[in-house]
Amino acid sequence: MKPISEFTTKIQFLLTDIDDTITTNGQLTAESYAALAKLKQHGIKVIPVTGRPAGWCDMIARFWPVDAVIGENGGLYYRYHERKMLRWNFADEKTLAENQKKLQVIRAEIKQKVPKAAISADQFCRIYDLAVDFCEDIPRLSDDEIKAIVAIFKAHGATAKVSSIHVNGWFGAFNKVTTAKLLLQKEFGLNEAQILEQCAYVGDSPNDEPLFENFRHTFGVANVRDFTSQMKHLPAFVAPSESGRGFCEIVEKIISNK
Repeated sequence: MKPISEFTTKIQFLLTDIDDTITTNGQLTAESYAALAKLKQHGIKVIPVTGRPAGWCDMIARFWPVDAVIGENGGLYYRYHERKMLRWNFADEKTLAENQKKLQVIRAEIKQKVPKAAISADQFCRIYDLAVDFCEDIPRLSDDEIKAIVAIFKAHGATAKVSSIHVNGWFGAFNKVTTAKLLLQKEFGLNEAQILEQCAYVGDSPNDEPLFENFRHTFGVANVRDFTSQMKHLPAFVAPSESGRGFCEIVEKIISNK
């Protein structure tokens, strides 16, 4: 990973994780929010790409200085444009209902086999996935306990991804990369070559790895170094600082290039 001082490309779109990338210790700081607004002021489109739930995404799309938001690890995207909310969903209501029943079975097994785990406090406003909290609102679980949660999801045929705070599991052939590319194509008219040239991604943890692999211009805030032993694909550039402060450093570099 190179220092961000070596990044010289001009970009038009910044896609970014939220938790522990924009936020710091679970909080959205004034500096991070101002950095989002500054990107918008300089004509750079901003798209958060998060594991957070649909309910959060509706609020983020409406009230944050962003151009769209991808939620639940790619299960949906929302765009609030010209005072209208556009909602795209990967699956229909019948499929969602069937998948929720399967997730309830997994939820019960996780609670039985990993009793210290908790269901995420934001589960009530999720549509696609089951989010298992391993450190956000509870004492951090051990690595073996986190691996056990992942194994339970996979044993049921579900996809499982580890973020900095949750294990997210879902059914359906979607992820952050496929939905990000779909959004950029459908809503902003970019082709594959333009996506690679004009877009950058910022993240901090293993569930950002598919975007680090598939996007040409990628950044990590400094806390991504905590996960390097768990990842095959790392960001091309890394900020000096962690979390929100690192995000602000990356934003300043992107704006200076423009």
